[in-house]
Amino acid sequence: MLNGKKIVLGITGSIAAYKACMIIRQLVRKGAEVQVVITPAGKEFITPITLSALTRKPVISEFFSQRDGTWNSHVELGLWADAMLIAPATASTIGKMANGIADNMLITTYLSMKAPVFVAPAMDLDMYAHPSTQSNLERLKEFGNIIIEPESGMLASGLEGKGRMEEPEEIVKILDRYFDEEYYSNSPLWGKTVLITAGPTYEKLDPVRFIGNYSSGKMGFALAEECARRGAVVKLITGPVNLKCSDTIERIDVESSEEMYEAAVAAFPDANAAILCAAVADFKPAEVADEKIKREGNELTLHLQSTKDIAAALGKMKHPDQILVGFALETNNEEENAEHKMHKKNLDFIVLNSTRNEGTTFRSDDNQIVIISEAARKAFPKKPKTEVARDIIDELEIPWR
Repeated sequence: MLNGKKIVLGITGSIAAYKACMIIRQLVRKGAEVQVVITPAGKEFITPITLSALTRKPVISEFFSQRDGTWNSHVELGLWADAMLIAPATASTIGKMANGIADNMLITTYLSMKAPVFVAPAMDLDMYAHPSTQSNLERLKEFGNIIIEPESGMLASGLEGKGRMEEPEEIVKILDRYFDEEYYSNSPLWGKTVLITAGPTYEKLDPVRFIGNYSSGKMGFALAEECARRGAVVKLITGPVNLKCSDTIERIDVESSEEMYEAAVAAFPDANAAILCAAVADFKPAEVADEKIKREGNELTLHLQSTKDIAAALGKMKHPDQILVGFALETNNEEENAEHKMHKKNLDFIVLNSTRNEGTTFRSDDNQIVIISEAARKAFPKKPKTEVARDIIDELEIPWR
């Protein structure tokens, strides 16, 4: 969620200043606009020319940019920014921040900042462990600043970080997560119940064999996590997969299409929405052998019968205030077949993907979809399934906005 965010990056006089380049690259790659404010000591470790080339903005260091009276307004920067990140933050800068010593452009910008401030300390262990530094860090926390220290990419407390600046990718993840939470706390899904089906079903032939498919469940699990992140109460009915989900998600494990049907029909009346992402078998063996089927001759004839149609059943049960979403995996006449399925099964919209798109669908981390509804057809480029989940849930939210 850093796309479009305005970030003031403060750089101080630390050997870790070179890592600011990596932070800038990742922020810019995520769509953020970055303005660097650097201390005079910081310029001893990294040149403003390098930073300006990465941000495509002049680097701010002094109060006055020219000798003609043109000056840099720390007040305007404080109003402009969505967040301020000081990385690396030396013991000296942290002390000045904690005590309001505004003797350089970075500190005056910090004192004028209306947005949240993130601080990534960088110093040797002795300086970090000194009581004055620890007292200053505690004071910054009391002021509402977010201190970023190494602890498997999480916000640390105590001395676990030992003064080393957190890695750039982890710092950017923390900023990204902050804006995610800010965005999702206002989601119309908050408090609503969403039922999701995921993964394959296994239809037994005998005690050791089954009819199944290649579904990994990754798309359904990504949808469940995205809904949970937006504050929904999530019930995930999943076939046999090797995936884990957040503890906040109510997971119901099933194996066969019959078990998935029964679980879905039981859960749907209490749901505000259902997303049917599972690759449910259309047919199952008419009879299941009690013992392992032995090889006899060169042929084996299987008699199959239709499974219960979960989408059709929920479509008939659906009330006007419920939203029902289906998936269509097609190999030909994709949009025509998907639209027909949407109407036939009383879906509010359907997510189409195709086996023609290489590197998507089964077993892949990526997907490429078209969302079809009565109102519109929305085609999306190939992207990771976690991002595809965002697109789908954005569509789900529309009626409640």
